[in-house]
Amino acid sequence: MGSIKLLFLSPEVNPGNRKATSVPILNPFDKYGRVFFFSWLGFMVAFLSWYAFPPLLTVTIRKDLNMTQTEVANSNIVALLATLLVRFVAGPLCDRFGPRLVFIGLLLVGSIPTVMAGLVTNANGLIALRFFVGILGGTFVPCQVWCTGFFDKKIVGTANSLAAGWGNAGGGITYFVIPAVFDSLVHSQGLSAHKAWRVAYVVPFIIIVVIAVAMLFTCDDTPTGKWSERHLWAEENKGLEGNIVDIQSGVSTARPSRAPSTTNIVADPEKKGSPSPPASVAPMSGQLEALRADTVVAPTFKEAMNVLVSLSTAAVAIPYACSFGAELAINSILGDYYADNFPYMGQTQTGQWAAMFGLLNVICRPAGGFIADILYRYTQSVWSKKLLLSFLGLGMGAFQIAMGFSDPKSEATMFGLTAGLAFFLEACNGANFAVVPHVHPFANGIVSGAVGGMGNLGGIIFAIIFRYNGVHYARSFWIIGVIAIAANLAVAWVRPVPRSQMV
Repeated sequence: MGSIKLLFLSPEVNPGNRKATSVPILNPFDKYGRVFFFSWLGFMVAFLSWYAFPPLLTVTIRKDLNMTQTEVANSNIVALLATLLVRFVAGPLCDRFGPRLVFIGLLLVGSIPTVMAGLVTNANGLIALRFFVGILGGTFVPCQVWCTGFFDKKIVGTANSLAAGWGNAGGGITYFVIPAVFDSLVHSQGLSAHKAWRVAYVVPFIIIVVIAVAMLFTCDDTPTGKWSERHLWAEENKGLEGNIVDIQSGVSTARPSRAPSTTNIVADPEKKGSPSPPASVAPMSGQLEALRADTVVAPTFKEAMNVLVSLSTAAVAIPYACSFGAELAINSILGDYYADNFPYMGQTQTGQWAAMFGLLNVICRPAGGFIADILYRYTQSVWSKKLLLSFLGLGMGAFQIAMGFSDPKSEATMFGLTAGLAFFLEACNGANFAVVPHVHPFANGIVSGAVGGMGNLGGIIFAIIFRYNGVHYARSFWIIGVIAIAANLAVAWVRPVPRSQMV
């Protein structure tokens, strides 16, 4: 019963970093619950729009624009290219301006090409449009950085995986929403298919703008206030003397009686260096150093490059390229694969079955983060999270190979293997971002951006594999499975937390 109450009540807060030690999933009135709510909702509507074209590309758009199989595949690849670029840029932007503003900016910028679908008249126009709509995929980075800033490390895996998993479900929801809007415009409003699919994309545009404006006016940058003042808490946290915090476990003994004053210390938030703490804080210098390490800064170019080329960063980025990359590529072709193996299904039915792969994110991705947090709680070692990540990655590859070699012609076999693949693949995504907050926490935006960007790079590589194998979808599946197993084994030995960060 106590665990259920945590879903509604305002969370206990670690007084050392002001991060919540539970996730108030059902309490959007609390500032932590509100940030969690808009993190997953903002990413969901972005994903819904980002993947709004594949559900109608199976028949309607392809026929209206006279698109070939190669042109459809090219549009799927291009849709991932802009996201790849944006995710790498979004990481440093989050560290400098804060994830909330970056999130809002990407939503508003990405909504513009979404509503311009009505201007498309040929295949090249659609390919160009999908490139700019891909900006919305970059919202994943501020989604994860924002959650990491509000939730303590002992439950950050659960928070991140819930936000990302529910957000990723937009890739499944779009298979229901967009065809439903299209069918309504055709059958209820009397529009021709030529006009209806163009008008349908006005709906996600309206939703995105409303969510972005709500985020702007109702949410905070950090638990302690403005992004520009985020360093002041660690420097002025005199309450540490009376509230001893286990920095490694994130367990606090008491809640501070008042919010910190920000008038006694002046710090430049854009510089990694900071003034010395007051004398009264000096006895807690060890804990203050740990708190500083957990405070996001704007790293120099050299520091940023050191983070990007770190083996520990690669050890989470490469598995994510295989897991999330495969998810992106599979989301684009799954409806076509079902139509190829089960030709008696129409566009709407194949789309609905394909939607299940994305919708399973609601359960499977959070499961990966939740299990990772449980293992961490019992072992107090990030290695437990890392081993879970490797295990899930290998299981994912095994299911892809099984689908590829069996090429199921039975609905039960096909959908069963797809569900099994969804669990391992999506849980792998969740476990990955349970590890990410431990890797170079002072540059969490850069690490999150690099990992998210690699996810898209994997998506592009796998989409190219699907493109060159044409309608031989099964062959592409086992090739991707072999790559996934090899890549996960290659980085399984890498230390999850850089040796330089070990206390």
